[in-house]
Amino acid sequence: MSNHSDAAVEHVGGTTQSFITVWVALLALTGVEVFLAYEQLPTLIMLTALMGLSVIKAALIIGYFMHLKFEKFSLFLTLFPMLVLCILLMMIFMPDSIRAMIMRVQ
Repeated sequence: MSNHSDAAVEHVGGTTQSFITVWVALLALTGVEVFLAYEQLPTLIMLTALMGLSVIKAALIIGYFMHLKFEKFSLFLTLFPMLVLCILLMMIFMPDSIRAMIMRVQ
């Protein structure tokens, strides 16, 4: 009969330092987003930059604060197709929302 204390138990997780680093990065990215919101940039450039920064922030939050960075790869394979599905649905239904907005103005 083996003793469980003899087996090497490896606990995978983030350290306090890594969480503080991610929090500071999120704070800096939010500062950049606020700065961009006040700048007079072309709309396409500003929205692209804001969306890109938001995706980076979401990935950091999901990876570290929701602890998905430390999960098995199979969980990623479960979540990634749903992300693709959500993006496809937004692309399919977005023209309808724009059409409804145009029809409402008239």
